[in-house]
Amino acid sequence: TQYSFKEVFGTLVVQKELFDVVAKPLVEDLIRGKNGLLFTYGVTGSGKTHTMTGSPGDGGLLPRCLDMIFNSIGPFQAKRFVFKLDDKNGVDVQCEVDALLERQKRDALPVPKTPSGKRQIDPEFADMINVQDHCKVEEVDEDNVYSVFVSYIEIYNNYIYDLLEEAPFDPIKPKWNNCNTPVRNGDFIPPQSKILREDQNHNMYVTGCTEVEVKSTEEAFEVFWRGQKKRRIANTQLNRESSRSHSVFIIKLAQAPLDADGDNVLQEKEQITLSQLSLVDLAGSERTNRTKAEGNRLREAGNINQSLMTLRTCIEVLRENQMYGTNKMVPYRDSKLTHLFKNYFDGEGKVRMIVCVNPKAEDYEESLQVMRFAEMTQEVEVARPVDRPLCGLTPGRRFRNQAFREELSRKLEMRGGPINGETEEQSVSEMFLQNFPPLPSCELLDVNDDQTLPKLIDVLEKRHKLRQMLSEEFAKNVLAFKTMLQEFDSSVVSKENYIQGKLSEKEKTIAGQKMELERLEKKIKTLEYKIEILEKTATIYEEDKRNLQQELESKSQKLQRQASDKRRLEARLQGMVTETTMKWEKECERRVAAKQLEMQNKLWVKDEKLKQLKAIVTEPKNEKPERPSRERDREKPVQRSVSPSPVPNAPPVRLRHRRSRSAGERWVDHKPPSNLPTETVMQPHVPHAITVAAASEKALAKCDKYMLTHQELASDGEIETKLIKGDVFKTRGGGQAVQFTEIETLKQESPTGRKRRSSPSNPDPPEDAADSEWTDVETRCSVAVEMRAGSALGPGYQHHAQPK
Repeated sequence: TQYSFKEVFGTLVVQKELFDVVAKPLVEDLIRGKNGLLFTYGVTGSGKTHTMTGSPGDGGLLPRCLDMIFNSIGPFQAKRFVFKLDDKNGVDVQCEVDALLERQKRDALPVPKTPSGKRQIDPEFADMINVQDHCKVEEVDEDNVYSVFVSYIEIYNNYIYDLLEEAPFDPIKPKWNNCNTPVRNGDFIPPQSKILREDQNHNMYVTGCTEVEVKSTEEAFEVFWRGQKKRRIANTQLNRESSRSHSVFIIKLAQAPLDADGDNVLQEKEQITLSQLSLVDLAGSERTNRTKAEGNRLREAGNINQSLMTLRTCIEVLRENQMYGTNKMVPYRDSKLTHLFKNYFDGEGKVRMIVCVNPKAEDYEESLQVMRFAEMTQEVEVARPVDRPLCGLTPGRRFRNQAFREELSRKLEMRGGPINGETEEQSVSEMFLQNFPPLPSCELLDVNDDQTLPKLIDVLEKRHKLRQMLSEEFAKNVLAFKTMLQEFDSSVVSKENYIQGKLSEKEKTIAGQKMELERLEKKIKTLEYKIEILEKTATIYEEDKRNLQQELESKSQKLQRQASDKRRLEARLQGMVTETTMKWEKECERRVAAKQLEMQNKLWVKDEKLKQLKAIVTEPKNEKPERPSRERDREKPVQRSVSPSPVPNAPPVRLRHRRSRSAGERWVDHKPPSNLPTETVMQPHVPHAITVAAASEKALAKCDKYMLTHQELASDGEIETKLIKGDVFKTRGGGQAVQFTEIETLKQESPTGRKRRSSPSNPDPPEDAADSEWTDVETRCSVAVEMRAGSALGPGYQHHAQPK
């Protein structure tokens, strides 16, 4: 059995190679504001949890994803509580003051803090997150600030539980352990299941789920490890630490642009982008007859298999809707697992699946089912592009503002001016005062000193004149500068109006082009969808065509076999008919010959008796008649008595004519060449007849009646003509058959009816011998043969004898 996949990894593949191919594109999409889903699928004990978390010294996909995220956004992370998640799967932006108050309030709480980068890492998982690859995403938007939030849930028996929820100690409620049985001394209270809801953007989220803001890989993985310890595992016959639930580790990345100064986050909620990466470790499918599960383990296995079956059903329905253009409802709500990730299957993000296969022979059948489902999943394509909001600010403003502040501070330091806390106006006024002449010493030591005050007055007058001159010059400069500013302002306004007009025209052109692009993209998608449907339809039709051609070939071969069988059967039946015909012909000839011999014997016996009677009558009584030798009579042929010739002076006989009853139809008139012409007035005549000397199939095929003219010598020595009639039928073999129906007999007789005398020598015979002396042909030949239908002697023969 062969299955095809996009990538196949061997048993010796390292985690880094698997991460680069499978998970790295999902992390890049996450930072660019797109959603992603990665889950491991396979039978129990096939290595799904190991693929996701890894082992000491070789971290799995989850720690490598976290490390890549923080390596990419490390310098651009916002301070804690600048981004704040709400209860409706949204995010808000707080100003620096509100964020500072939130941080102070958090520090005042007695709850344990999340670990920071300066704290010592737990040695239990320190080797798993010690990734030395320093992988990062190129071209990260430097004008955005980022914050990472993580949450960890599990789906156990089709209920959702928060693995990061800190259950408070309640002395009234009973305590429970990991086996869901109450204990007397303990501090574990079973958590409450969470509810799935849908936000305003139709995305599914878990209400009341704990979401922790993290600032480093170590902090995020410690949160994951804290929830991993609460995950439900059990010992089965197939796996010592078998996952009894589906675990989902969700990484949310909130990002927002900086303001125009590049210092603070832009306080606009519409500009916030919230992307999400879900790492799912599915529980393995298992057969209870192999795990020997019972009780809670049996119920857990049933719920696991049911949720995986629902996932498979959703994928199959999506594939069917995509391939055949149907609009079947996808049963997301049948399972919490599929309901939670409904948006991914509807196209809100990229989905990747890692199929883990155990090479053990015992898992062969289940591994085949897993790979068949995974191969089918590849054919489902539901991804669609996600538009990011545009802020309209100048890119690169963060680093430009920082560079400007650094350059200003450097110049002020070089000039000795104020560095921090003093305004630029003060330094300008001091520079202006330094241009005035210095004041002389104003100390009066003597009352009669008349030089100090005049000098001071002279200096002050000069300073006053200089001030007036500078003020006038300043006023002139201000006026000229105002004029220049007004001219510049008017030119700027005109240019701005011109640029605004051009910009509005360009914007209209761009909007029109965008609309045209959207229309063309929609048209392209529609055409691609139609092309795909037509290709699938053509594939179906080609397959139907091949099936019909194969069926046609099989039918034609079957017909050829049937035709050959029919020809063989016809040949066999023809042979059987020919053989049977020859057999019956021989049988008929044998029976006719036997009957003729029998009749000849009877005629011979009759003739012998008549001869003896004649001898007795004609010879004297004292003489004994000599019995002729039988052997001598047998050697010479028997001479039949011939009817006496008519009396010369008898009147002429008027012959009777008899018309044939076969007129008016198409006949075959079969007259053998051995027939003799009779000189009778009445001759058989059949109109529309084909006269042949020997019966042929060609002649029989053209007619529907058959007549055979047969002549034989009667007992009285006259020629007797018999017309044997029959109907012509077509046989199944394509030949012609004749069934005899009747016989017409034509015979010439003497009309006088006179009896002949045996011997005219005795004129006065005795009275008792009078009748015996006079005999005729009917008396001497009392046995006749006439051809009738249904005779036992053959077709058309029947025996008649005159009773004595």
